[in-house]
Order: sequence, then structure tokens, then C-alpha cells
Amino acid sequence: MKRKGAFLLMMMTMTMTLLLTSCWSKKELTDLAIVAAMGVDKTKDGRYHLTLQIINPGNVAGGMQGGGGGTQSPPVTIYSASGDNIVEASRRASGRISRRLYYAHTNLVVVGEKLAREEGLNTLIDAFDRDPEFRNTSSLVIANHSTAADLVKTLTPVDKIPANKVLKTLEFTERKWGENVKISLQEVMKSLESPGRGTVVSGFRLVGNPQQAQKLDNLQESAPGATLRAFGIAVLKKGKLVDWLYGKPARGTVWILDKIQGTDINIDWEGKKEAIAYQTVRQKTSVSAQVKNGQPHISVHTRVEGDLGEMEVPVDITNPKVITKIEQSLRKEIKKELKTAIERAQKNKTDILGFGEVVHRTRPNQFKKLKSEWNDVYFPKLDVDITVEAYVRRAGLRNKSFLSGIKENQK
Repeated sequence: MKRKGAFLLMMMTMTMTLLLTSCWSKKELTDLAIVAAMGVDKTKDGRYHLTLQIINPGNVAGGMQGGGGGTQSPPVTIYSASGDNIVEASRRASGRISRRLYYAHTNLVVVGEKLAREEGLNTLIDAFDRDPEFRNTSSLVIANHSTAADLVKTLTPVDKIPANKVLKTLEFTERKWGENVKISLQEVMKSLESPGRGTVVSGFRLVGNPQQAQKLDNLQESAPGATLRAFGIAVLKKGKLVDWLYGKPARGTVWILDKIQGTDINIDWEGKKEAIAYQTVRQKTSVSAQVKNGQPHISVHTRVEGDLGEMEVPVDITNPKVITKIEQSLRKEIKKELKTAIERAQKNKTDILGFGEVVHRTRPNQFKKLKSEWNDVYFPKLDVDITVEAYVRRAGLRNKSFLSGIKENQK
């Protein structure tokens, strides 16, 4: 028995040794070029132009090298290549760098406006989704009145890696303002595959001189001459860019999609424009659908709770009737934004609001009859009821308005 036990132990040890020493898929860090962001444009001759933002590990870890007469180096290096398709362009780019391109950490994909408008995103998304190394959780943005190359090449202050600057800007503007959405390749795929559904993608714009944006001098200024800015929402129909939304139509769209995390609503008071600022704390939007006599009908319900953030006129907020009046004004303003967003989508004949998806989910048999003509016939004439509930929960650290106290002392 002892011999048999020793033999089994020896066999198990040999087996574990063989398994643990398998290194067939090893990847040495010194052999990898980590791609943080990828930009895709279309050239004049119809080819794909790929711009890759490669991380310089030493510069990111220890800050930009230099000082004392040394040569400064940026935290990222840019490589570009063109090809008849994305795979060819990527392979051609590998001939310009001494390391293997590694896409597992690519968190950002930027598509040029010309490419998005003329050809669309369907072919690109298919190529990304087929690559086992590429993550479909990567965020997608469209260059607003710019090329993807210009955005990817821009050096940014505060955040050393420019791709992180874009991602964090999307995250915080979605959380605090509500006119942009952070959306992944996977979410875009689901929207494009959904019956009768349009798609929205955030836009980013390079503000300033593109040549200046690529220089280290741009980072050494307290107010950089060129920077990246979240700018608008792209409306996609069948994968192609058809319109840009800015301001209230953009925020109304995000609101109906129930992606608003926080924003500021300004209302008029006593003849003064935008006199009171209301900060949303929590909000929930639900959409329901009915089909009557073959005609779809949509109901949108929004409930909002928030605080008073600022008042430019004396207001007695200790009076419940005043609070009720403020809430009524808020409901009208929010309803106006939602209505504006719906009218803009109907004008574009693109259901980016997901109304068709709601009809399909709740009335699948009826939607089969509407599906083929949903965007062009039924959606533009759709009847939509909008109901808004808005409540003021707090007034900050002060109940009585500071301006009210000044007004009383001046009497």
C-alpha cells in the first residue's frame, strides 16, 4: 500500500509539473504595444485609415521624462496605417512598431464623421466583434466636425493618457449634465439589431488648432490652446450618421432613454429669465405602449426629485404655495424638453427613443405588421402622451433666501 501511495503521489507531481510549466500562450510585457485608443477614418480613395494611440509605460509611470536639459517624451505615441479593411490596416501598422499590437486594453474607439455619415458603422462593428482580443465593452464616440485621427493624436492635461480623458469626460458629463451618454460597442450593436430602433452615440470635438494639440507645448500652458470636449449626440439611422443633437433636444433624448443621472433645470420667475436653478437628485422615466385600431400609442412618464441650487431673485421658499408653483414650472420646462426631443426624432424619421422596441416587447404580434414601415410611416406620426412629476425636496443650507433678507433690510 505504501508503494502504491508513493507511486500515485509521484504521478500526480509529474502531471502538475507538466501543467504548470505550459507557457504556449505567454505574452511578455516588453513585447507588447498596448493600444489605449483607436481612430478610424476613410481616405479620399476609399480606404480605411487607422490611428493608434500607444501607451509609453515608462512615461506614464514616472511622468514625462525630461527637465534639466533632457528631451521630454509624451505619455503616448501615435502610429497610423491604411488598408482596404480594418484587419489589413492593423497588420500594416505592425510594420512600423517593434512590438506586437495588443488590443485587449483598448477602451476607446473613435470614428471620423465622414466615415460615419457616408458608410456607417455596421462594417466596423462586425470587424471589432470578430476579433477575440478586442473588447466589445470599449466606449464608442464619433468625431464631431473633425477626423478621428485629430482626436486620437491630441495630448491632454490632467489625464496623461488622452483616451482616459475622453472616457472620464463622458462619465462625469453624463452624471452631472445629461447631454451626453457613455455607450459601448456592445450597446450600439444591440440598438442596431433591435427592430425599428435608431442609435445614439456621443460626439467629441477638438477645440483649437489640431497641430497645436499634438505638441508638448500644449500641456505646458495653464489654459491649453487645444483640447477635447464632449460635444453633441450623433443620431444613427441604419448605422449611418444623419443628425447631431445639441442642448435641450440632446438632454430630452437622454431623459426619455432613462439615462439621466443628474442635471440642472433653470426656470423663469417674476419676469426674470432662468432665475431659479433646480438640481435633480433622482429621476426615473418609463415608457409604455398600446395599439388601438392598428395605430400605436406611446405614454412617457417621468418622475423627478431635486434641490434648489440657486436663486437670482428674492423667493419665500418657506411658503408651501411658492414651492408648489416652482414644481409646476419645473414640470412645464421638463415636458417641453421631452416634447422637443420627440419632435426632432420624428422629423429625422429615426426612432432613437426606443418606442418601437417598447411596442415590440408589449405587442409583438401587432408590431410585426408595423415593423417594415415603422421609422418612415408610423413613428413620425406617433401620438405620445407625456406626464411629468417634479418635486422640490430640499433648499440647500438655507431656507430663507439671502436675497429676501437683503430686500427686507432695504425697506
